[in-house]
Amino acid sequence: MSGPVVFEYALVRVVPRVERGEQLNAGVLVYCRPAGLVRALILLDEERLLALDPEADVAAVRSALGAVAAVCAGGGAAGQAGEDDPGRRFRWLTAPRSTVVQPGPVHCGLTTDPEGEAARLLEQFVR
Repeated sequence: MSGPVVFEYALVRVVPRVERGEQLNAGVLVYCRPAGLVRALILLDEERLLALDPEADVAAVRSALGAVAAVCAGGGAAGQAGEDDPGRRFRWLTAPRSTVVQPGPVHCGLTTDPEGEAARLLEQFVR
């Protein structure tokens, strides 16, 4: 790929008690149309989650985060959304929901390394 390309990203947030509005970043979604790339990197800090809500269902949160990663990866294991093209999967994952695992707002930028953006953003905003 020559020169920078536009990419979009959103953080994946865990909101253990929606009514309190407290959240922690647990992953990042990256979409780059020119590269045909949609990627999710997930990193759940269970200790921080339990600090926000000692009764949080960690297994359920892990399962929901796994579903996000599966939809990004695509294919039959991700259900109907997994059969969509990368852009539709990204849009489906970043649609607002009122569940424990939520997407943050979509941001965009320029990159010369679409494959590396997910790792960079995970380090910057999640780790």
